[in-house]
Formats: sequence, structure tokens, C-alpha cells
Amino acid sequence: MAGRDTRHARRPGGRFLRWFPVVLVLAVLLAAGASYRFDLGAHWFGLEDPDPTTNPAAVAPPEGLALRAPAALSPVATPTRPERLDAAKVRRALGGLLGNSHLGPHVLATVALLPGARPVLERGSGVARPASTMKLLTTTAALATLGPEHTFTTRVVAGPGNRIVLVGGGDPYLGSKPAGGSAYPHRADVATLARATAKALVADGTHKVRLGYDATLFTGPRVDPHWPADYVPDGVVAPITSLWVDEGRPSSGLGRVADPPAAAAAAFAAALDHAGVKVVGSPRPERAEPQAAPVASVRSAPLSEIVEEILTVSDNEGAEVLAHHVGIAAGHSGSFAGGAAGVTAVLHGLGIPLHGAVVHDGSGLSRQDRLDPDTLAAVLALAASRDHPELRPVVTGLPVAGFTGSLETRFADAAPQGRGRVRAKTGTLTGVSALAGVATDLDGNPMVFVLMADRVAVADTLGARDALDRLAAALGACHCGA
Repeated sequence: MAGRDTRHARRPGGRFLRWFPVVLVLAVLLAAGASYRFDLGAHWFGLEDPDPTTNPAAVAPPEGLALRAPAALSPVATPTRPERLDAAKVRRALGGLLGNSHLGPHVLATVALLPGARPVLERGSGVARPASTMKLLTTTAALATLGPEHTFTTRVVAGPGNRIVLVGGGDPYLGSKPAGGSAYPHRADVATLARATAKALVADGTHKVRLGYDATLFTGPRVDPHWPADYVPDGVVAPITSLWVDEGRPSSGLGRVADPPAAAAAAFAAALDHAGVKVVGSPRPERAEPQAAPVASVRSAPLSEIVEEILTVSDNEGAEVLAHHVGIAAGHSGSFAGGAAGVTAVLHGLGIPLHGAVVHDGSGLSRQDRLDPDTLAAVLALAASRDHPELRPVVTGLPVAGFTGSLETRFADAAPQGRGRVRAKTGTLTGVSALAGVATDLDGNPMVFVLMADRVAVADTLGARDALDRLAAALGACHCGA
């Protein structure tokens, strides 16, 4: 199962030049209109001041490193000499690595040059289980439909009589309490919302209320019928709703709560009582009136930051919430089926090839999902394109080999030459291992690559993971220019 890692990577040791390719890629992305966030960079460089969350542009590069002005750089989608990538050298770089026995009998691979995702190597045909690389499709569709600056609002509105209603707006990172200033992205929380609500109520002379909660923005089942039946009982993923706190996790952080909206309402009620307004009786579900008077609200971080977080740590719940939002925005419904239909419709409209695609969810947890590697390569190329700066968080959110998120502890012993030269989304299920991302070779050529193996023996799980790391690292360590 694709697991969660911490957002902030450990500080690397050794010489900074070891990581220069990452700095170059980030600078190139900046030139292409990327959001250049030192939330990643500060930890690589060992920098703490100025505060990257308030003024990332003011953070200086490490001593001795002079980055050229952005105007002097070519964007990632337009390498200086795109015609100079030698397909034969790419094939030789991967050589026998694609035949590693740990990968099993079904291996698909695509390596394509930016811009345009023109393939220079293809291995295998057909489709494979994408696992968490599916999140690349979901986040791309969300950015395309909602926009990178979109935020999600959790509201409290007036109800009939002496009632108020907590209305879920599908904020994937709504918290039970403030997360602190170092959290990335910013998390809205129900404790802050309760204080604002209490202030408004007390000012109006109200000190006791009854509480309802509205989680009707999303419809359909809370558990995808295409998931294995044990996912929710075993705490692999939470029931997906438009109102929850801490992504449906209990205060212990272990497992998932059975009824996320009720747990969110209980947390809000406790915070409201602490803020000086007593909640009479137990919170109950109800639909807020469309024209109900607002009492208070909190807003999430912008979607661009949410996308970065989802991709970096491979957040299943966050991806499912975004898929539900895409379903609504695309004119379907805020459900698993509506989200799948919305994501595929949006990507089709963007010109992404979807031959053979089977999409049942937003996270890739379904073992019935299928994708062609060309689909993933096209999504990555589009996100890197100068024509779609709104999609850039899909690239900037990719984990960096050896540094961040789901790649923080990878590319160590098996493929150290890939550290700092590879950014990729992982995909892991039982019997499935995948990597899809961007590698920059020693000649400065950025390449999109997709590697998928979905018939891996359980005993070969770690071996298959290392084999994929070696393949991606070989692209980064290649002199693949003609």
C-alpha cells in the first residue's frame, strides 16, 4: 500500500553540489512559471531564515551558488536542444535493467522527451494497474477545473430556532485543532472556527445552541465499491465525506473513525463549549438551508499547495476528496463514480490519450484501475508545459529522490546516482510497483518516464522497488545527448 511520509525531508549531508541538478530543475520550473517554494528547498539547503512560508522568494541560494536570472533560463517544457536526446543512448542506459526478474512478467515502460512527450523508448504494450500514480490524473484534473488558487470553505450557518449548522465544504485537510505555523500546507481547523462562531454568537447575546452538521456536498457511498472490502475496517483509508477532521483519523492517529462527519461535529462542539457557547444535546445530521445566514467560516490553503502535499506524501484520502470535487465541477456528482467520470472527461478535453483507461477512484487504491503508460507520460508533459502554468504543482509536488515524501528513504543503496536527478510519483499495491516522473540527465535533458510492473511476486516487492529506482537513476546518470 502506498504509505504516507512526512512533508519535510531530513537535511542532507555531504556536499551541496551533489544536489545541484535539483536546484537547476527548480530554477527552470521557476522560469516556466512554477511556484518556487523553499518549503522544499530550505530543508535541502539547511536554511531556516527568512521564513519560507511567508516570503519564499527572499530565501538566498547556498553560498557559492549563483543562479541565473529566470529570464535567462529555458522553461522545463523547452530544453535548450530537445533534438539532441539520443534514443539509442537511452535504450543503452536502461539496457538489461528492464529485464530484472524482480519486476515480474509484465513490465511497461515509456521514456519521452520534453516537450510534447515524444517517446524515445517504449517497452511492452497495453495497460497496467497504476496504483498511486493515478493521483497524477486526479490532481491534474482538479487544477484544470478549479484553478490553483481555489480554496475550500467550511462554514457555520444559522439554522431554525436556536440552532446552528456546521457545513462541510470538502476541505481535505480540515483539522481538529490548529496545526502550528510550520505546517505545510496551512490547515484550517474547527477549533479556530469555533472561536469565531462563539464570538459572533456571544455578540448577538447567544450562549446556548443546538448543533447540526451538513455533509451533503458529496453523494453516493462513502466507500468505493471497487476497493477491497478490508480497506476501511483495517484503517487503510477513511470513508470519504465532505466533512471530517484530520482526514477521518481519531485523536490517537491510529486507524480511521467510523463516521467522520459525526466526529468532526463532536470536535467542533467541544471547541465551541471551550470558547464559551454551550451545545445542548448531541449534534445531528441535517441539510443547511441554501439561504441560511452565515455565522463564521474558515478556508483551506490554495489548491496548488494541497496538490503538492497529496503527491509528495501519496495521500489517498486527499486524492479522493479532490476527485469528488472534480466530479461536481465537471457536471457529474460528488461521488466516486462522478469523480471518475469527471477526471476522464477533463483529461480528454485537455487532449490526454486515454486508450484502455479504467478509472474507478482518485487515489489508485482500486485494483481494477488500468492505465497506459502513455497516459501518465502525457499528463506529466502537459503539467510541465509552458502552456499550462496552472498545472505546475503536479510537477513541483513530485517527491524528490532521496529527499522528500514517498521517495525520502529510496534511492539510497540501490540507486544513489538518482538522488537529486529524479522526481517521481510512486505507485505501490500488493503485486504492483510503479514510478512516473521526470529525470534530468547529465547533459541537462529533462525526460518524462513511466515504469509500471503489476505482476510482482510478493517476495520480490522490495527487489522490484529497487529495480525501478535503478531504472530511473540510470536516466539521471546518463549522458543521453547526441
